[in-house]
Amino acid sequence: MDEEKEKKVVFVWDMDETLILLKSLITGTYTKAFNGSKDVQKGIEIGKTWENQILRICDDYFFYEQIEGCNKPFVDSTREYDDGLDLTDYDFANDAFVGAAFDDDANKKKLAYRHRIIAHKYKKGLRSLFGEKMIKSWDNLYEVTDDFTDKWLSSAKACVAQCAGDSGAENINVIVTSGSLIPSLVKCLLFRLDDLISYDNVYSSWEVGKYQCFSLIKERFDGPNVQFCAIGDGWEECEAAENMQWPFVQIDPVPVSSSHRFPGLNLETLGHYIGVIYGGDSDDEDE
Repeated sequence: MDEEKEKKVVFVWDMDETLILLKSLITGTYTKAFNGSKDVQKGIEIGKTWENQILRICDDYFFYEQIEGCNKPFVDSTREYDDGLDLTDYDFANDAFVGAAFDDDANKKKLAYRHRIIAHKYKKGLRSLFGEKMIKSWDNLYEVTDDFTDKWLSSAKACVAQCAGDSGAENINVIVTSGSLIPSLVKCLLFRLDDLISYDNVYSSWEVGKYQCFSLIKERFDGPNVQFCAIGDGWEECEAAENMQWPFVQIDPVPVSSSHRFPGLNLETLGHYIGVIYGGDSDDEDE
């Protein structure tokens, strides 16, 4: 039906323990839930390897040491302070940027410059920053992690791709993570989500909370034929979705659970949740 085909869905994803598994690997909670069938120490080592790589890239390539105390809900939140200066020869190491110590316009402009470079690097991808040897090591780590988690990473990515490619409309995938912004962008790059989720669709609720981020997303994308669906593992996004009157799909990495997990969750299932809240024939969602 043409009217149905025109509908656009904004899928609002949590990141950690939803699209990727990281914290639960580091703490061992993911592996222990399998009651001895998975190697807890191996899971911890995999998680810590990812953590070290994420922090190293953040510090060395994404200004994280300088701007860690200046977390913003999204990259373009500083755009109004960016005067468009050519940054080709700009000296970021000696521009007297003082992080969160001063919140004046001069400092905000310097933060905006950094955000512009971060957005540019995200759009160009990791291959523009690193050689083939480094890329290969991350590819290997991704495959090891995917095998260890029973294809959680690749099936989650496939679900996001399925959501984006629904034939009815150009749907939108957005991430709202409770982690800080820069590491979350780096996670998107390392976990192969950057080709599906643009830098400006990554939000951090670290300072402002999930409800405020959901409100920003609704304000940005809302329209007569727009529907929203939130997917995550935590109480905060569940509560925020309820307050927004959006459908919420609960994720739980634990193998025996009444909630959803990867592999398993797909567009058809999401469509049923959307249909319950918004009405209409949810089976059309995956046609």
